[in-house]
Amino acid sequence: MNPLNIVILAAGKGTRMYSDKPKVLHALAGKPLVQHVLDCAASLQPQQVCVVYGHGGDAVPQAMQQYGATFVIQEPQLGTGHAVQQAIPHLKNDSRTLVLYGDVPLTRHSTLHQMQQAGEGLVLLTVNLDNPTGYGRIVRDKQGDVQCIVEQKDASPEQLEIREVNTGIMLAPTAKLREWLGKLGNSNAQGEYYLTDIVAMAVQQGVPVHTVQPAQRWEVEGINNKNQLAALERIWQQEVAGKLMAQGVTLADPARIDVRGELSCGRDVEIDVGCIFEGKVTLGDRVHIGAYTVIRNALVAQDTLIAPYSHIDSSEVGANCHIGPYARLRPGSKLHDDAHVGNFVEIKNSEIGKGSKANHLSYIGDSTVGSRVNIGAGTITCNYDGANKFRTVIEDDAFIGSDTQLVAPVTVGKGATIGAGSTITKDVPAGELTLSRSKQMTIVGWQRPVKGKK
Repeated sequence: MNPLNIVILAAGKGTRMYSDKPKVLHALAGKPLVQHVLDCAASLQPQQVCVVYGHGGDAVPQAMQQYGATFVIQEPQLGTGHAVQQAIPHLKNDSRTLVLYGDVPLTRHSTLHQMQQAGEGLVLLTVNLDNPTGYGRIVRDKQGDVQCIVEQKDASPEQLEIREVNTGIMLAPTAKLREWLGKLGNSNAQGEYYLTDIVAMAVQQGVPVHTVQPAQRWEVEGINNKNQLAALERIWQQEVAGKLMAQGVTLADPARIDVRGELSCGRDVEIDVGCIFEGKVTLGDRVHIGAYTVIRNALVAQDTLIAPYSHIDSSEVGANCHIGPYARLRPGSKLHDDAHVGNFVEIKNSEIGKGSKANHLSYIGDSTVGSRVNIGAGTITCNYDGANKFRTVIEDDAFIGSDTQLVAPVTVGKGATIGAGSTITKDVPAGELTLSRSKQMTIVGWQRPVKGKK
């Protein structure tokens, strides 16, 4: 099989998106539309990928530079044929060229692979629509062979009755594509250079024209406005939900889950409604995720319960932990097995040892907490002096009383106890009780301030 080039047309302005952002950079399932297309293209192992961009300046190549594609500007935009012409100088003749679209994000690898296997010559991806208005029609002869593609504005009344339409996605021998593009004209209702005109040229030269249809119609649906974007988002999420349930995951409501990345689940995982998973998330066996939890780039080990409304970001959670409700693990947090992080507790860039607990209303930042430590309600590690961050160390079996402030850098020794309401600014010795409070007193006759009259 000849090497494969891929051209992705991504120059459209997206006027109906009502946005300053290029249309192809709007996100579906957490990543730009054109990134979906680039990921699918990469799965075909092409020798060259060329992205034709236009509106939005260099925003598209800057956002997608990690793909190593060639980016070519189309200015002005004179139609799809003109767009592919911009890419042709960058493509080698001894190859085939696949044309994709940056605003058609859900085309499957299997469909494009089927196009590669359809035969030599020109291969078109077509679809049958109940309402084909707006699409170019596939015109066939009495034998069923493709003769040409006629655009909506140039079609006769009889041709407008045709239900098979062009998706725009096509595969062609690069040398022939170069030749056909050089012959394109713009004598049509739009005054544009239609890529579809090459079909009639192929027929005239006796080049075979094959057609392939996708397994799902949504594979070829493009996005021109926010309604269409939202509709494809739900289709994507339904597909993901279906795959998860087929693997044994229990979803409280398959219509209320959002996976914006890669979610891997063990056995007997349960996910309640409204949860969002971003980046790469791995859930171990028997993990339960409570409603409206957000997890991003995290590993959660087996038998852990995440209670509702918790946020976990770039963190690692051990086995049999209990988190939330309303807990927040910020980047760099690591919880060992059997740890508990309760309601309104925030952990940032800290390690919490096995069996340790911070159950209520605490902030633990830039800290190393040992095993079997109890952190009382309202405890704060004061890790920032206004210019620099400092670390707090709490060793095994320590007990931190409620409403304690630990002013870093500071170490609490093994088995130490800190009395409630203390402000700790020096290292605490192991195995001892340490507290820091002013003497309790009553000021007789003191009056609470009142609001002044206006």
